[in-house]
Amino acid sequence: MEENFHNRDYLKQRRRKLRNHSTLAESVLWKLLRNNQTGRKFRRQHSIENYIVDFYCAEEKLIIELDGEPHNNLGIILKDGDRAERLIQLGYKILRFENNTIVNYSLNVIEEIKKHFRNK
Repeated sequence: MEENFHNRDYLKQRRRKLRNHSTLAESVLWKLLRNNQTGRKFRRQHSIENYIVDFYCAEEKLIIELDGEPHNNLGIILKDGDRAERLIQLGYKILRFENNTIVNYSLNVIEEIKKHFRNK
């Protein structure tokens, strides 16, 4: 059943475009998450229902979202809240980090992410 929620075909082009135009913070974090470096497999620009999340670990049902300047806009804040509420209803845990935190403190961010793994 869960497969029906993930990577819907109509979002494929959008996911590809997001992967090909990553922000600096997304690139930095991806270098630290890819290839099971944390002991968990992460995907980037993964879709769940109609949402595309920045990073996703299926084993942990963990979503990592990075927030840049546009996320300071009230409309986007409200939209992010609705989106987070729905993803939490589906049983996902969401961690949010600001882009500058990723760029300046990436190793601390990785340690924070690992704290949310069930079996460290």
